[in-house]
Order: sequence, then C-alpha cells, then structure tokens
Amino acid sequence: MGIKAHIRETLNFGFKRFGHTIVDERILYEWQKTSFRQQPGYRPSGLPEGAAGYLVPTNPRLIELRQRYAAFDANVTTPLVWTETLVNAGDMQYFRGDNAYVWQVRERGMNIMAYALTAYYMQSIDELGLLGKVDEDDYFGVHNFAVGGRLVSRDLLDSVAEIYFLEKHLGISSKPGFSVLDIGAGYGRLAHRMTGALPNLSRYLCTDAFPVSTFISEYYLRFRGIEHKARAVPLDEIEQTLSAEPVDIAVNIHSFSECKASAIEWWLSLLEKHEVKYLMIVPNTGDALRTHEGVDFGAIVQKHGYRLKAMDPKYRDPVLQQCAINPSYYFLFERG
Repeated sequence: MGIKAHIRETLNFGFKRFGHTIVDERILYEWQKTSFRQQPGYRPSGLPEGAAGYLVPTNPRLIELRQRYAAFDANVTTPLVWTETLVNAGDMQYFRGDNAYVWQVRERGMNIMAYALTAYYMQSIDELGLLGKVDEDDYFGVHNFAVGGRLVSRDLLDSVAEIYFLEKHLGISSKPGFSVLDIGAGYGRLAHRMTGALPNLSRYLCTDAFPVSTFISEYYLRFRGIEHKARAVPLDEIEQTLSAEPVDIAVNIHSFSECKASAIEWWLSLLEKHEVKYLMIVPNTGDALRTHEGVDFGAIVQKHGYRLKAMDPKYRDPVLQQCAINPSYYFLFERG
C-alpha cells in the first residue's frame, strides 16, 4: 500500500464514526463531484421587461397585501416556517430559483443524474402526452437541465407527477369544466402547468396565507397569460370567492407540513363549509401527515369529514422512489 493510500485508510478509520469517507476524486463522475459543492441560489437569467421594478418589497400592492394579512385571523397567518425573513428581495425577483418555494439543488441526490432518472420516468408514464404540452424556460432563475433533448426542472417534473396522481384516481383529463383551489400555492407553478396541460380545466384559484406569495403569484399568472383560467385570491377574499365560485378539488402541496395546527384547522373548516369534495395533500414528512412541530394533522383532516381515498408514492418504481428527485407521498381524501 502506498503512503497516500495508507494515510487515506487511517483517516477513514476515524471519519467513519462521523459518517464520512475520503475517496479518490478520480473514481467519481462529474455529477458526483458537483453535488458536493454549494450551488448558487438561482441561475443568472434575464428578467422579463418590468419585472425588476415590480417585484420589490416597496411595491404598493405588496404593502397593501401585508397590511390586509396582518389584520386577518392570527390563527391562520401566524407562521411556523414562513416568516417575513424567509423570502428576501432577491428571491422575490428570482422566485423560481432554489429557495423556500422550491428546493431544486440543495437536497441530497438533487443532481443531473437524479433529474435524468426523473425525466425519463415521467416520459414512461406520460400516457396523455403532457410533456408535449408543457415546456420550460430559464425565467426567474430556475435551475433547468437538458435531458433527452428538452429542458426540465423540478417545477415541471413535480407538476406532471401531481397531475398524473389526480388523473389516476379522479380522471381529471376527462372531467369537463373541473375547478381547483390551491392552498399554499406559492408562486403558482402548478396553476401554470395544469392550465397548459388540461384544456378542460375551467378555473384554478391560488391562495396563500403569506402575502409575498400572493403578490408574486398575481404577477406570475399574469406574466404567463393564464388569468382567464387561473388567478390569485388574497386570503381575506377567499371565503367570498368560494361562495361565488365553488371548486371540485383542493390541493395542498408541501404546505400543511409548514403550518401551525390552528391554520390547518381553519383551512379544513373552510373546505368543509364549501363542500369541496376532494383534497390532495403532499406532506414534507414522507408518508406521514405531520407538521414540522410534529403534530399529526391527519386527525384534523378526518375530523372535517375527509376520508382517505388513495395514498401513492410519488414514483411507482421503488428504485426511483429512492433515487429520483424529491421522493414523497401523495394523499387523496374524499369528503362524505
């Protein structure tokens, strides 16, 4: 054994207690090397005309929303995760970058290989040809990857996976004029993808208890030119809106896990009152419906008359569920 190898083995003997191992960089693929390096928060890209001047903390519309949300029920707006410092001024302009809205490259396994596995998996289940109806660009700092001759991102791939879960259990592609309420909609990514993928969608309402998200999603849906079908509804207008415009399906993607139990209780009361039939939940806590405080919010869901209809892993292949980007579980509840 050479002296370098001997030193490496000696150091590894001590490092293994802490879960670390020294390896020769020559045996690693490039994607394995880059996954260990800190990635930038967003990809430098040009912003659409007017975006830099509009998406700023001093925008009067954002100030108005902040004031309105501050006067709303504190049981709904008191944050568990989404504090005012979570989204900075740069995140507001590059909101599709790797930040609180969508983690794209910071987690374990979020590298080009995992994105390629995910992209080819989505292609293998794409019975409706959704990948031909939605595409990707580099706006607002999104991290995209060229796979199979096309650009993909977590935004695009997650959205396609979520649409197929609803298609599998509810057949939404053949439901004429169905409507959706997105609770904790963030910047409106699923609204953008679903309106492009499913022409039979009649209405998509985005709402959020974080005023910055409502502000950004208003802008984003307008920028994508889909306001005729999708719009952002401020928190203090959602009750009135649902009374006038009933919805068939509510979705909550990686949001209830980041809420206090009192907020989840309020949202479920709202859904029960307006007789929303289906509720899709994607938690941040694997196959368990828990908040970041450890509260089991599945009991809250059931309390309001929702019963589990389906629960699927994000990927039907167990290898992909371990190795593809952001493996998670999808829950579908039915009321009544």
